Amino acid sequence: MSRIGRKPIPVPSGVTVTIDPDVVRVHGPRGELQERIHRDITVAQEGEELRVSRPTDRGEHRALHGLTRSLVANMVEGVTAGYTKTLEIQGVGYRAQLKGRDLEMALGYSHPVPIKAPEGIEFDVPTPTRVIVKGISKQLVGEVAANIRKQRPPEPYKGKGIRYEGEYVARKVGKRA
Repeated sequence: MSRIGRKPIPVPSGVTVTIDPDVVRVHGPRGELQERIHRDITVAQEGEELRVSRPTDRGEHRALHGLTRSLVANMVEGVTAGYTKTLEIQGVGYRAQLKGRDLEMALGYSHPVPIKAPEGIEFDVPTPTRVIVKGISKQLVGEVAANIRKQRPPEPYKGKGIRYEGEYVARKVGKRA
């Protein structure tokens, strides 16, 4: 068994874990998440720790074991601390603003681009060129941030567009005379 598989998942106080034969539910201060698990992988709670185990060392079982351990660990972290992704908007006239729970962006098109906040996701716009996506599900936060970035990805010549915070955009040299 690899080291990551043997590493237990700590369960902080205030978090309850319910383990059914095919579903793991994690309830914490920020909400509740649930995930289906493969029938060959077992999740057991031992005191204040969760242990994930597999029946054999076959490649398929090793892959499912690591996946299940990561998903359960992300659920525990999500219901305690939550996840955030920060997006930066660069370009003249490009900006974002909140309209209720939803996001409305001006991205150089002839119309504003609305983004609806799905259940469990919250937007924060501290400045018009910065959007913060918050939620308890790591997968959902990443998916919503990717959909926002897809509205106007950064272009390589001037660097205009929406990018993740700290993302490096390889710049190209323009046409020479």
